[in-house]
Amino acid sequence: MSKAHSIDLERVYGEIAIGQSRRAAARRFCVSASTGVRLARRMAATGSLAPARQGRPRGGGKLAAYRDRLIGWLETEPDISMPELALRLEAECGVSAHPASLSRLLLAAGFTVKKKRRCWRTQPLALTLSNGGEHGGADASHGCAKSRTGWSSSMKLQPPPR
Repeated sequence: MSKAHSIDLERVYGEIAIGQSRRAAARRFCVSASTGVRLARRMAATGSLAPARQGRPRGGGKLAAYRDRLIGWLETEPDISMPELALRLEAECGVSAHPASLSRLLLAAGFTVKKKRRCWRTQPLALTLSNGGEHGGADASHGCAKSRTGWSSSMKLQPPPR
């Protein structure tokens, strides 16, 4: 993918604006002749030399049409995992989507990942809608630092260095 041109190229257009030819102005600043022509064309068309926006426009994609339906499913069943949500979308709508794509869509919609209280169990993560301070620090004191044996490796005393 190409990079946007530097805003320093305004100097090239400055020479063109005072009457220098496009090719001569480009030659003076050691850029290609086509760059001088494109700069003059951009200024005539848009009135600005600012680089154009690059990349694909946001908001599209195949999941945009199913956003409200996915949010509705998540609100009725908040503990659904992303793979289960992907299977449900494929079964009911016929749309195949990767769980990571569903996660990105829901994170953009304002949902956050909330871990279960007992961290050592292999349970799927649930997405919950963040409502400000509701999820403050209340869940932090429920022992998520403990492992199956009761202590994590970072809590054990390390042997002294030799």
